[in-house]
Amino acid sequence: MRTKSVVYTRQRKKKYFRLAKGSYATKKNRWRMVMQQVERSLNYSYVGRKDKKANFRTLWIIRLNAAVREEGISYNRFISGLKRANVAIDRKMLAEIAVNDNVSFKQLIEIAKSA
Repeated sequence: MRTKSVVYTRQRKKKYFRLAKGSYATKKNRWRMVMQQVERSLNYSYVGRKDKKANFRTLWIIRLNAAVREEGISYNRFISGLKRANVAIDRKMLAEIAVNDNVSFKQLIEIAKSA
């Protein structure tokens, strides 16, 4: 006698169809295409989470570079000056200070120049 795995199979497929919702053309309603699309999407989302960190670091560096060039110093001299002065603030916080608290940022620039 043949056993039917109807309930389990339907539950498993429903999970994948939910993940494929919003995909284009047959990638949302044909099982084989859904499997391929979901696998590809999950791979890209994994890679994207790693890329996001690099993108934000790049953004912070661009903001810092623009802010320190207004004060007549380059980004790498600013960072090396802060390291020599033993100021341990990461680029995220430095970019936040540069955007929101101009007075404190100018003091940091003076510290970096003196070092």
